Amino acid sequence: MMDFIQLGIGRWVHIAAGVMWIGLLYYFNFVQVPALAEAGKDGTGAGITKHVAPRALFWFRWAAVVTWLAGAVLLGANFHKAFLFMEPGLRAIGIGAWLGTIMIFNVWVLIWPNQQKILGMVQASDAEKATARRVAFLASRTNTMLSIPMLFFMAAAGHQGVFFGS
Repeated sequence: MMDFIQLGIGRWVHIAAGVMWIGLLYYFNFVQVPALAEAGKDGTGAGITKHVAPRALFWFRWAAVVTWLAGAVLLGANFHKAFLFMEPGLRAIGIGAWLGTIMIFNVWVLIWPNQQKILGMVQASDAEKATARRVAFLASRTNTMLSIPMLFFMAAAGHQGVFFGS
């Protein structure tokens, strides 16, 4: 029964939360950021910044947590072996897990605190908001780029022999 919960339900939770996390990441980078740039030109961005962005950021950051935790549950007793690359058969998932860990760090330490300043949820001067925009932008773009190899290594973990000859 524990295997079913860990591997069956845990895998679906991991996949569903991961789709939400990466989907929102792509939404922010490919839809919202360009839309806000256009909306800023005619002063119509308030609806996005006041209503859409805070809600999307809520789901974004918590989907990241659920994805990471569900992945840790799936690794189970192999968690430390994967993270420390202790076994050849766990190297691909270990690389994917490290990339996901870097990405969740970016979400909670760089993106979210700076988005709070940008959206006016936390008091910040104009200079602080400008810096916050740049930091959040760069962290988000970094996550977008890291998501590609992260997804590859997560998928490759189930196909070790094809990709890594083991």
